[in-house]
Amino acid sequence: MDWHAWHDDYDRPGSYLTQRLAAVQQQIRLALDTAPPGPIRVISICAGQGHDLLGVLPDHPRRDDVTARLVELDPRNATAARATAAAAGLTQVEVVTGDAAQVARYRDLTPAQLVLACGIFGNISDADIERTVDHCTRLCAVGGTVVWTRHRKEPDLVPRICGWFEERGFERVWLSAPGAGFGAAAHRYAGTTSDSSGAEGSTDADADADADADSSMFTFIGYDTLSR
Repeated sequence: MDWHAWHDDYDRPGSYLTQRLAAVQQQIRLALDTAPPGPIRVISICAGQGHDLLGVLPDHPRRDDVTARLVELDPRNATAARATAAAAGLTQVEVVTGDAAQVARYRDLTPAQLVLACGIFGNISDADIERTVDHCTRLCAVGGTVVWTRHRKEPDLVPRICGWFEERGFERVWLSAPGAGFGAAAHRYAGTTSDSSGAEGSTDADADADADADSSMFTFIGYDTLSR
């Protein structure tokens, strides 16, 4: 799969990706609108060319409050995202070329007020989806939002993914309609992040955090391979 060429559909009005992007951007705006005063930390996993966040942030009133890290493995997509951020003067947006599954890449920006997991869940195994949802309890701040996507082709896993989030203390904010032609959702974390759940100064909690930072959330397989 050429993941750089895959992004061309974003330039085609009415395409699946264009429709999904509009819905995702709406949820990003809402998350930024409702974030408490002060700094806003944002992480984007498998960020691609960053159309979702970088399509919202330049004109948003909270743009200067945001510190963001976009992680993308494809160097061409990362370069495109970097150029978009630079053109908009978003100096507080960092684009990292690397494996987005590695939890350590986000540790200094977590727990984040906004976590973007768009374009991932259709490209990894079911077990890795659930594992990534579990990691979101550490990546996302209490009161923060995870925006995620997943196609609704059979077998439609979207209801199960919603259940996995909600079993872990997330509340459903929004879910696209079944007939929308795409799957997208936003979940707000109402639980307690594992980083803050241990006693202050606890060596066990520190050890758990260190172990988590060294872990991988998923193996990116690709929908073309998964569909075979």
